[in-house]
Amino acid sequence: MLRILGILLFSATLTVEPALADSLNSVIKSPHREVSAQRDEYRHPLETITFFDIQPNMTVVEIWPGSGGWYTEILAPYLRDQGKLYAAQFNADSESAFYRNSRAKFEAKLQSDPELYSKVSVVSFNPPTHVDFAPEGSADRILTFRSIHNWYMRGGGDERVLAAFSAFYKALKPGGILGVVEHRLPEARPSSDQEGSGYMHESYVINLAQRAGFKLLAQSNINANSKDSTLHPEGVWTLPPTLRLGDKQRSHYASIGESDRMTLKLIKPESSIADAKNSMTTSQPTAMDK
Repeated sequence: MLRILGILLFSATLTVEPALADSLNSVIKSPHREVSAQRDEYRHPLETITFFDIQPNMTVVEIWPGSGGWYTEILAPYLRDQGKLYAAQFNADSESAFYRNSRAKFEAKLQSDPELYSKVSVVSFNPPTHVDFAPEGSADRILTFRSIHNWYMRGGGDERVLAAFSAFYKALKPGGILGVVEHRLPEARPSSDQEGSGYMHESYVINLAQRAGFKLLAQSNINANSKDSTLHPEGVWTLPPTLRLGDKQRSHYASIGESDRMTLKLIKPESSIADAKNSMTTSQPTAMDK
């Protein structure tokens, strides 16, 4: 039933004002995305941004845009004139050299093209310690693309994922939307496979978001890939764009394309923060408990 509802709601969101569609399309097809656009066939930016109903006058937070800022290249110019974009990056004082270097490369990219990126606010996010990335109740949309598995893996588990979702809930306005794109683990696979594969159960992600106070508004298969069995020797990183095995079976994995992904739209209800906190204290079983 939820999947049917998601399809119906997604169909409705595709009916957008022509001027907005043209504005978004012009950014997506802009020359500055010549390299990034090679991934459009797998990441479907027009359909995804439309599904999340992002308007150019909104305050949007992009979580962990990485060193290249694939979605930043679209969101920054789209929101530049009327809206606001926060790039919630790795914290600059992280113990991880990878995180520090990734943030530095991202900031260098922003500085290289002020016409596109000068209005982006770079802030820190790294649950559970760095979670105050935007003023409370200020964001219309928070977007996380393929990041949840990073908070879950290496011992993060429920605690770190819930800390992230709770921070998102706090930063969103009542009625604000959390947009999630994440590598999808088949529900028949054991929960333990979430630890090292990079794939997550869709039911788990929804459950943890609900524990933080969110309500599921819609699901979509925009970013689904039926070719992806999710059974790969190096997990999701076996596939493009990482192709961790190098030349070994490269053509095979390239032909599969990028991972099968869930796309979820979750809403912060028009209710009091106190009600949301009460819902978080209610004991609910998770995929880890089963």
